[in-house]
Amino acid sequence: MRQLVRILLAARRLPARELSSRRSGVTVGFDLDMTLIDSRPGIGACYEELSAETGVPIDAELVVGRLGPPLEHELANWFPADEIPAMAARYRQLYPQHAITGTVAMPGAYAALAAVHARGGRVIVVTGKYEPNAKLHLAHLDLAADAVIGDLWAEQKAEALREHDATVYVGDHIGDIRGARAAAAVAVGVATGPCSRDELTAAGADVVLSDLAEFPRWWSGFAAEVTLDH
Repeated sequence: MRQLVRILLAARRLPARELSSRRSGVTVGFDLDMTLIDSRPGIGACYEELSAETGVPIDAELVVGRLGPPLEHELANWFPADEIPAMAARYRQLYPQHAITGTVAMPGAYAALAAVHARGGRVIVVTGKYEPNAKLHLAHLDLAADAVIGDLWAEQKAEALREHDATVYVGDHIGDIRGARAAAAVAVGVATGPCSRDELTAAGADVVLSDLAEFPRWWSGFAAEVTLDH
């Protein structure tokens, strides 16, 4: 494990003095949909409602099978370009009523966040989801995050990760891996979303876990080695 940690940190070019200042409180970023929460039922319900209102057929099952990219990207598959802003606004209005209570935490989500906090670390959620709705999910499920930053996708996520000095970013989509690498953060993939283990690895994930239930063990070894080495 120690050798692996050294390789990962060297690859990210994180200076020793910077890591030394972080060791008492490493910041870990997490994606939201299909990483911390399973929002498929609620998102599907929103699309079904939008379909009913507009009369436009939308395959909600197809939509929830490829979560990750921004809302506008998905809407472009169903609506003309000039209608997308209005449809996105309406979807976000529908979301609190239809998507919050049907969403559940992913297996291992609570333990993963607790593991970071137990070592004095900070948890930030960096997601492509509309930020107010992301906060509703976390509040409803009592998922403890120190900061929530929404409306960021793929490499855009690096902005928030760098701003919050995140050392690690965890996500289920290749876009999350791209964001982690753009921020020089250790990229941890979880194979719980639309992207396979092989796809996450090919995108540059430093480690791929089956789900967040495996995170505390990985994190314990990683955090301990960072502290020991610096």
